[in-house]
Amino acid sequence: MKKKYLMTPGPTPVCEKTLAAMTEPIIHHRHPEFQGILGEVREGLKELFQTKQEVLILCSSGTGAMEGSVVNTLSKGDRVIVVRAGKFGERWSEIGAAFGLEVENIDVPWGQAVDPAEVAKRLKDKPARAVMVQYTETSTGVVHPIKALADLTRGSDTLLFVDGVTGVGVAPIPFDEWGIDVLVTGSQKALMLPPGLAFACLSDKAWKAAETSNLPKYYFNFKKELKKIKDNSTNYTPAITLIIGLREMLARVRKTGFDNIYADNARMARAARAAVAALGLEMYAKAPSDAVTAALAPAGVNGQDVVKIMRDVHGIAIAGGQDQAKGKIFRIAHMGYISQWDLIGTIAALETTLAGLGYKFTAGAGVTACLAELQKS
Repeated sequence: MKKKYLMTPGPTPVCEKTLAAMTEPIIHHRHPEFQGILGEVREGLKELFQTKQEVLILCSSGTGAMEGSVVNTLSKGDRVIVVRAGKFGERWSEIGAAFGLEVENIDVPWGQAVDPAEVAKRLKDKPARAVMVQYTETSTGVVHPIKALADLTRGSDTLLFVDGVTGVGVAPIPFDEWGIDVLVTGSQKALMLPPGLAFACLSDKAWKAAETSNLPKYYFNFKKELKKIKDNSTNYTPAITLIIGLREMLARVRKTGFDNIYADNARMARAARAAVAALGLEMYAKAPSDAVTAALAPAGVNGQDVVKIMRDVHGIAIAGGQDQAKGKIFRIAHMGYISQWDLIGTIAALETTLAGLGYKFTAGAGVTACLAELQKS
């Protein structure tokens, strides 16, 4: 009977108060009580996204919001430029191909962020209807330069699609100020909820594109959802319990302050990176995100073994690498409802795990560095 710790970049831990709110008796989604809850959620989401636009609430994973944003704004044959720098960059390509778009990929080495100059060159060579990218590429721990990319598409007919599933709620991403056109996220990461909700925010430019989109859509019909959300309702039966949890979470985050949340995420990220460096390990991400730290496993050690021992022996779930990074890296999350003590304990267990796998380092170095960074602020 060991306590288990969830230190993966999705799902992330859910606060006990949120869990308690979701255990209340179910209510009907067309009654005034739920409409009032949805009204509170709408305002909280606008603050989170830093926008005047409505944020659509979908009953799906984040991938549903990605697909929905494509089919509601684009048309068959549209040329799109996709940044592929990891597993989830590939998802934009796969969705585009599934719906008959002309997909041009910018393949970035895993662990690196896209160079905005390369995107600018592709747009200059041939106009594109959209540029698609991740805010944080979860599979590598890399954060992409979203503001610089938005500067390239602002004022043009090109839409900027941003997968913010591992980004929204981690660090500021001001939708209106930066000029993003489509921003999507999911409930199970920095929003500290179970999986099951997805969110999509569209700019005026994107809503204008929705008027001429000819791709097939039924469940993910954003125009119908927009009409409903303005009346504090949804087009189809929503995930009532999750939305009740979302209201509780947003109220708590607003009370804490978004800037304080972002600062704490950054502090935790610095501490995790300091621990990695102190253990003599290399970061996999050259432009690391504040959501997750991806570290290269030491020579002679399989990253999957690190993940397995951490989970099965120490009760701490971290994530391994995917596809070409499988066995090469391990990933530790530090966003959402993860405390500094969760992180310190994870680093201590990591030290024990690495030592057991034969890796040589100064015992306690990772924990000491992690603590020192946390104590700076």
